[in-house]
Amino acid sequence: MRPEDNETRSPERAARPSLWLTVLSLIAFVVLMALGVWQVERRTWKLALIDRVEQRVHAPARPIPSRASWPAITAASDEYRHVSVAGRFLHDRETLVQAVTEEGPGYWVLTPLERDDGTTVLINRGFAPSERRAPSARQGGNPDGQVEVTGLLRITEPKGGFLRDNVPQHNRWYSRDVAAIAAARDLHNVAPFFIDADAGSRSGPGPIGGLTVVRFPNNHLIYALTWFALAFMLAGRLFVTFRGGLFRRQRFVHEPAGGLDASARRTGSDAGTIVEPT
Repeated sequence: MRPEDNETRSPERAARPSLWLTVLSLIAFVVLMALGVWQVERRTWKLALIDRVEQRVHAPARPIPSRASWPAITAASDEYRHVSVAGRFLHDRETLVQAVTEEGPGYWVLTPLERDDGTTVLINRGFAPSERRAPSARQGGNPDGQVEVTGLLRITEPKGGFLRDNVPQHNRWYSRDVAAIAAARDLHNVAPFFIDADAGSRSGPGPIGGLTVVRFPNNHLIYALTWFALAFMLAGRLFVTFRGGLFRRQRFVHEPAGGLDASARRTGSDAGTIVEPT
C-alpha cells in the first residue's frame, strides 16, 4: 500500500463516529426513554393512590375490620380508612413514641384500647409536647370507662425510625411498631394496625389528635420530562454526528497525474483530485 493511499483514506476514517460510542449511545437512549416511560406510569399510579386515599379519609367512619380479616389487611387496601372503635383505655400501659409535628417536638401517645370481645387495638391518641410527657401532666385528659374513638387506620411501623432503632428494654421508641409495643406491654390479641385518633377524640388536656399528615410527593412528571429531555438531547447529538460523519463523508477520487487540473490540485507527485461533497 502506498503512503498516498493512507493519506487519502485517513480523513474518511476520521469522519466516521466510533462504533462502540455509537452502540453505547443507542443503549443510553433506550435506557433514558424507558426511565421516562416508567416515571409516567408511576405518576399514573400515584394519582390513583392520592384519589383513593382522599376518598377513604373523607368517608364516614365505619367499624374497624373484623378479627378474621386482620391477616389480609395491607397498606394498599386499608391504610387511611376512616374507622371507629369502642372499648376501655389501659392508661397504665401507654407508650410514648418520639415525634416532631407542626406543634413542635414531643411524643405520640399510644394507648391500648381493650374491647368487649377481648381484642386490643393500639390508639395513637395524639401528640403531647415534651413538658407534658409525664402521665400526671395529662391526668385530666385520660378518660375512664367505655369510650368510642374515631380516626384513621394506620399500618404498623416495624423496627424503628430513620437511622434509629427502637430500644424496648430502655423504653425508647422512634416508630409505632405494634408487635414490639404489644410484647413490651404484655398485650394479647392485638390488632396488627393502630388508629390515629382524630381531633374530636381529644379530652381535656389530653394528647392533640387529628395531626395525621396525609401527603404523597408527586414529582414524577418532572422526572419523566428530565429523562425524555436527556434522551432527545442524546438523539440530537447522534443525528448530528451521523449526518456530519457517515452521510456527508468526503470522497476522494484518484485521477492520473496528467489530468487537466492536475497542476492546480496536485499535492504530491502522483496525487489525486479532491472531489468536494455534493
